[in-house]
Amino acid sequence: MPKKIDPKVKERCVRQVMEHLPEYPSLTAAAEVVARREGVGKESVRRWVLQAQVDGGQRQGATTEELAQIKELKAKVRRLEEDNEILRRASIFFAGELDPRDR
Repeated sequence: MPKKIDPKVKERCVRQVMEHLPEYPSLTAAAEVVARREGVGKESVRRWVLQAQVDGGQRQGATTEELAQIKELKAKVRRLEEDNEILRRASIFFAGELDPRDR
């Protein structure tokens, strides 16, 4: 299970990478230095920066709000599919009980 990182640490990491990005050959290199300094995973920092760039309109992709909405809608679809399956099985059961040929 992933551990929760303090949002202030995330913000600080993203800010530091963005400020020092021109000093490094790649985003990965900058994220690695900041991650080591802050004691978090380098891939986590890199992904936070990418998401911040998407949220800021500097990069194509789904924003944080859109991702949250997608997650919520997927959960809703899953619940509705489960409800439909329950109703389908119940209708089959009750249709069998009401069939006059079985008496």
